[in-house]
Amino acid sequence: MQFTVKENLSKIQEEIAPYRPNIIAVTKYFDEEAIEEAYKAGLRNFGESRTIEAIEKIGKLPLEVRNNSTFHFIGHLQSNKVKKTVEHFDFIHSVDSLKLAESISAAAKAFGKVQKILLQLNNAGEVQKSGFSKEELFEVFPEIIKLDGVKVEGLMNMAPLGADDKTLFELFSDVANTKRLLEEKYNCKMNELSMGMSQDYRIAAQCGATMLRIGRKLFS
Repeated sequence: MQFTVKENLSKIQEEIAPYRPNIIAVTKYFDEEAIEEAYKAGLRNFGESRTIEAIEKIGKLPLEVRNNSTFHFIGHLQSNKVKKTVEHFDFIHSVDSLKLAESISAAAKAFGKVQKILLQLNNAGEVQKSGFSKEELFEVFPEIIKLDGVKVEGLMNMAPLGADDKTLFELFSDVANTKRLLEEKYNCKMNELSMGMSQDYRIAAQCGATMLRIGRKLFS
């Protein structure tokens, strides 16, 4: 199977210029051949949402690719998959409860690492999606940042499918503002805003995204 990842990547980078967020190649629907092709195109960040399948896929990659790539878990994390996810992933984007953060922290400490996490903000209030409301996030944030086994690197957001540009701009700007307010209130620094996917990455980049999670637009 032939991919045109390099060409697609160049087009995306042109569309979001002058912004330069990290592009996370979402490879959950693609095999290790696609990861290798993306690696050859210059990508070093890869996103997966199924722990067991991802571990098998990563294990088949050439050593160079594995050692020089950063792997991001971007799906809903089940409690029985926490240990394996912590063992194999550099970032977990989808932390949506204090209980999950505590489980991740405990697993990370057992592995002798500090797990980089992002807290999922569901500011559109979609009942079918996981994530904190803003009120919940401000309530639990001081507890999460006290955990020894995790480092809160930032916030993650998934905008509603089909939302118009005005709504997307408002939602993504609100995520960026929420990050700023948390930093001010709790005297901390977070470096990442993971927001924007294949259908809305242009607006996410304009609103301050530091990570874009793109699959279809890269691999089609």
